[in-house]
Amino acid sequence: MGDAKARAVEAVDALEGRLRSVSREIFEHPEEKFEEVRASKLLADELRAAGFEVDVGTAGLATAIRAIHPSAAPGPTVAILGEYDALPELGHACGHNLIAAGALGAALAVASVKRDVPGRLVFLGTPAEEGGGGKVVMIEAGAFRGVDAAMMFHPASFTAVDHGSLAITEVRLEFRGVAAHASASPEKGVNALDAVIQTFNGINALRQHIRDGARIHGIITNGGAKPNIVPEYAAAEFYVRAAETSYRDELLAKLERCAKGAALAAGATFSMSEISPPYKAMRPNRALGAAFTRNLESLGWAFDANDLPYGSTDMGDVSQAVPAIHAYVAVCDRAIAFHSRGFAEASQSERGHQGMLAAAKAMAMTTVDVLTSPDLVRTMQREFRGE
Repeated sequence: MGDAKARAVEAVDALEGRLRSVSREIFEHPEEKFEEVRASKLLADELRAAGFEVDVGTAGLATAIRAIHPSAAPGPTVAILGEYDALPELGHACGHNLIAAGALGAALAVASVKRDVPGRLVFLGTPAEEGGGGKVVMIEAGAFRGVDAAMMFHPASFTAVDHGSLAITEVRLEFRGVAAHASASPEKGVNALDAVIQTFNGINALRQHIRDGARIHGIITNGGAKPNIVPEYAAAEFYVRAAETSYRDELLAKLERCAKGAALAAGATFSMSEISPPYKAMRPNRALGAAFTRNLESLGWAFDANDLPYGSTDMGDVSQAVPAIHAYVAVCDRAIAFHSRGFAEASQSERGHQGMLAAAKAMAMTTVDVLTSPDLVRTMQREFRGE
């Protein structure tokens, strides 16, 4: 096993130029959720060239990838996951270019030693993490059926493995009133924008009465047509997050009551709908995480333990379906926030690429651990079953 892991690390070193190129190509051509045509083709071509059997468009998603290495033998199945969608306006300010390149590097490195280890190796390209729930769709389509361990890494301002995420639901609030001339006859109008604003005021008043770490945050997506027309239609979108799915649902009910009260006060009508699949909270598999930790530490990396920020990811749904980890590897200083222009800069930096290469090596080593250690697999499965 040690020899296979060492050779996998050497394979990542040999792939460094290609992985940097893949990362930069995806960074320079950002594609939003479900539109990652260029990125998915780039990754699929690299996997085919390495001998993988590649299916683009798996699970009914045009930009999803399922690639299986042909050297299969009895034993566990490990899935290495890549993301590659970008954010609106900010591009790769969450570093998905690095995630894609790191996952590719890990898969190709394990492929280089796969004939010498048992089990099955799968690469899953998962589109639309940023609000589209690509992994949720893939789970429902059976893409994770038979998978014994799933793993991915995420660039961050810290390094951690057993770090959770928040359950999230994204909703759209729509208010409808009555249009009128805002100067000549405002009394004949019903202002839908007033209802939106009062909804925000209600949520702001609610904040001191919700649990620490929970989040309700939103934007106004439609505030009317012109200042001289009383807005007959206004809308907002909100994210509701919590560490527990049950408390997230409780907060959703509170948000709905705020919106209904605001609509009643304004005299408007109101509707609320989910925009995309909700995400579950992350359930890190600590046995699998311990293996990753040992491997990353062997490469000279240290881990952070305190005051780590929480976001949301559809990898949480994967972790509820199969043993999984969502490791974070530092690519910038703690002062830099996710989804910022500073993080976008970090995602194309030298430090960013060094973090990506280290993550690729650690994932490759951890994959070899799972494929060659029945004891590790049994421990992972017992933990997953809650035994």
